[in-house]
Amino acid sequence: MKKIVVIGGGASGLMASIWAARAGASVTLLEHNERTGKKILATGNGKCNLTNLVQDSSCYRCSEPDFPWKIVSQFPFSDTIRFFSQLGIYTKNKNGWMYPYSEQAAGVAQVLEMEARYRKVKIKTKENVIDIQVLTKGYQVITQTWHYDCDCVILCCGSSASQVEGSSDSGYHLAAKLGHRIIPPMPALTALRAKGNYFGKWAGTRMDGVISLEIENHVFKKERGEILFTDYGISGIAVFQLSRYAVRAAKEGCQVICHLDLMPDLTEQELLAMLQKRMEDCPYKSIAESLVGLLPAKMISVLADRSSLEKTASHIKNWVLTIKDGCSMDHAQVCSGGVDVTQLTEHLESRLHPGLYFAGELVDVDGPCGGYNLQWAWSSGAVAGKSAAFENERSIYDSYITD
Repeated sequence: MKKIVVIGGGASGLMASIWAARAGASVTLLEHNERTGKKILATGNGKCNLTNLVQDSSCYRCSEPDFPWKIVSQFPFSDTIRFFSQLGIYTKNKNGWMYPYSEQAAGVAQVLEMEARYRKVKIKTKENVIDIQVLTKGYQVITQTWHYDCDCVILCCGSSASQVEGSSDSGYHLAAKLGHRIIPPMPALTALRAKGNYFGKWAGTRMDGVISLEIENHVFKKERGEILFTDYGISGIAVFQLSRYAVRAAKEGCQVICHLDLMPDLTEQELLAMLQKRMEDCPYKSIAESLVGLLPAKMISVLADRSSLEKTASHIKNWVLTIKDGCSMDHAQVCSGGVDVTQLTEHLESRLHPGLYFAGELVDVDGPCGGYNLQWAWSSGAVAGKSAAFENERSIYDSYITD
């Protein structure tokens, strides 16, 4: 029986353990926290956005754009829904975003651990892996208290992104020590910090709008949704969707600008005509006073131009922010960057060390909000687990159908 050690007990690590065990391997799961699945508990604001109905290659970001879809296609959305249904998770559809019916992430973490234990996965918590030794045949995984000899290792250590206690970048160090290139990890799905000293005026306000991300004078991408105005810049889901690109460009020294359209359903001329009519109807009001009932009070103090309706309309339709960077890694939901996928096969096996596999956020793959990062965890974990179990039997692996 093949012995497999999985390092990391998050979403991808639990999946890798379950699928390797289902395929007949003897699996030991090492987790440095006191329990498995801690990051799962924080996903979707504790509701666990499992996956998304909308799936194609554009939903996943990577330095090699075609790579993620090759993995996701091996364990797609339909497999995810079927898998969790078999474990007892009934799902609900919220505009394509799929959640457990209970809307409790704890239930997802529980059923994964229950299935792993049922499949005889040996779960070892509070085990800090400090080294992986390549043996003549197989590997030795060394922790602070023990060592584990095995045929294959699956690294699923995640990243240091999020404020969940125990989030760590140890996986990058283990991978780099074994010769793998690491695309510099940076915050993704995070708020953006901008240049300016007026942000205290609008802090705490929320508005629907369109954000256009401009990098080096080229409009790179647009997003519509709720924008949260903070004392350092902007946040909210629409901002998160663009943050991966904005942060990496800013770190590389590019000029990064966000254009905010805070009344996207009107052209600037239509907005100006509305503002003029409001002034005509109430000539006793100042420009700022005429905006009461149209904009939140804090936004009026920033956007209103005392002397010009034209400038006010322009401010509302195209408020310009120069982006400095994103928030720190511990305030990001995920990170971009990680193990260079050019050094991995389509089975997520290292090209440098046969029998060494990678899955989850440790790999240079990330996605937007909406369940895509968890879908990557489920897909990559399942592929790595089955691949490791069938390492020398690819023809069997390729025809393997789960029950």
